[in-house]
Amino acid sequence: MKVAALIPAAGSGTRLGLGPKALVKVGGRTLLARSAAALAPHVAEVLVALPPGEELPADVPARAVVGSATRQATVLALLRATDADTVLIHDAARPFLPPGVVLALLAAVQTTGAATAALPVADTLVQAAHPGAAAPPHWGTLTPREGLWAVQTPQAFRRLALLAAHEAALSDGYAATDDAGLLARLGQAVALVPGDARLFKVTTPGDLALAQALAPVWDAQIWNAEGV
Repeated sequence: MKVAALIPAAGSGTRLGLGPKALVKVGGRTLLARSAAALAPHVAEVLVALPPGEELPADVPARAVVGSATRQATVLALLRATDADTVLIHDAARPFLPPGVVLALLAAVQTTGAATAALPVADTLVQAAHPGAAAPPHWGTLTPREGLWAVQTPQAFRRLALLAAHEAALSDGYAATDDAGLLARLGQAVALVPGDARLFKVTTPGDLALAQALAPVWDAQIWNAEGV
């Protein structure tokens, strides 16, 4: 079984405001370099989709393709650029990826054909009520959190099944927030594999500050243990 890791890293990083988000550095290494290095030991190849005009950094063990305007179109381009049997799709902006999560996903995908890292929701959830344009949102309807999971990446799939789901979505003009949603739309079961709280996504300046604080501890515990 040939496995490829696909990293859609063609986003502009508008909310972070520091240029292409995947190329932002945390602890001296880009988010992309950290994500690619975490995946590389477990796969035959790593493919990265970059914004037009960007070059792959020298410390990223991967092959590059040009990304598209949307994440969904970028993932489709990545799927078409590999002949792997199984693919792991991972956000570059989740740089702290434990090896155990990758191994659990690769085991699950052999049984179910599709799996994603996810965490049970621990916070109280409410649907906001909006009393007026000038007022802040208010506490609205309480949503029970039992049975709710927050989806992370990586997500693992049989490539041909995911490719078919992407092509069907393109034909139908359908957009999903992640790749597992495209397969679930077609009735494919997607296993939920326990993720990790450190797999948070760097999206805002606050997330970046948290990542900068975590990086030295992570490097000492994970990277050094792996010999990276």
